[in-house]
Amino acid sequence: MFTVPNLISTLRLPLALVFLKHDVMVRTVALVLAMITDGLDGFLARRYKQSSAFGTVLDPIMDRFFVFFLIGIFMSEGSLGIWEACTMICRDFSVLLFGLYLVFTGKLSSYRFRAIWCGKVTTFFQFLVFLGITLGIVIPPIIYLLFIVLGGLALVELYLSKESNPVHSS
Repeated sequence: MFTVPNLISTLRLPLALVFLKHDVMVRTVALVLAMITDGLDGFLARRYKQSSAFGTVLDPIMDRFFVFFLIGIFMSEGSLGIWEACTMICRDFSVLLFGLYLVFTGKLSSYRFRAIWCGKVTTFFQFLVFLGITLGIVIPPIIYLLFIVLGGLALVELYLSKESNPVHSS
């Protein structure tokens, strides 16, 4: 379903590709635009009642593509180490673990994934780290430890939310 919010979500793909060019100003503008699109797509979908099943899948896919692509770029340039990169995806690892839990307990088909608080905070800090790296700012190790804490909290939040998550028939 092609709606304005879905179109805005897809903009993160070319914005990520901009990072193939090593230009601080261009990368900074791309990051700011990606941050805007990350919040604007969901806001517009809710505001104008254009939420769709396609959009609820497209948005996190574009988010993950953007994050993983930038992590790969920064690692290849030597400005992000493997340890820092791994910490930045702790939330994604938690979502994967929770998904496996749902599969093994037979609850995957009845669970509706939705945005979680820890996910939004993690994404915000990921953007800040990317901006810092782009601008040549040294990121303190405590920020990377924060990603580990947020990953653990995401797993707890997902597990606790399963109790309040409405069951939908397939």
